[in-house]
Amino acid sequence: MGTSKPPTDQRNRLRGQWGENLAAAYYERHGCRIIDRNWRSATGELDLVVRDGDTYVFSEVKARRTDLYGPAAAAVGIEKQRRIRQLGVEWLRAHGLGHVRVRFDVIAITGNNLDHLPDAF
Repeated sequence: MGTSKPPTDQRNRLRGQWGENLAAAYYERHGCRIIDRNWRSATGELDLVVRDGDTYVFSEVKARRTDLYGPAAAAVGIEKQRRIRQLGVEWLRAHGLGHVRVRFDVIAITGNNLDHLPDAF
């Protein structure tokens, strides 16, 4: 019997993990340090928290196999942006950080192409 594909939700989760690994490697190649990955609270999850010099970067990673359903970055709409901002505040509080410089990035991956959108929102 042939090899069967994993269920769609598992494939999506694996693609998400692959995308986050690719994004983390991208940041590290550009001199940043990964502080946290997949940080969760009751509000949701932050994909990556990165230190870029004196700036804390909250990075949302979207990875798609193709752009058949639109560009990966389009999946980070207004509601998702609001949630990521709230999660950023929660992360800072949980780590005892007050007035620090922050940035919200999107890493959009379609196929093997990575687009970094710094200060996306």
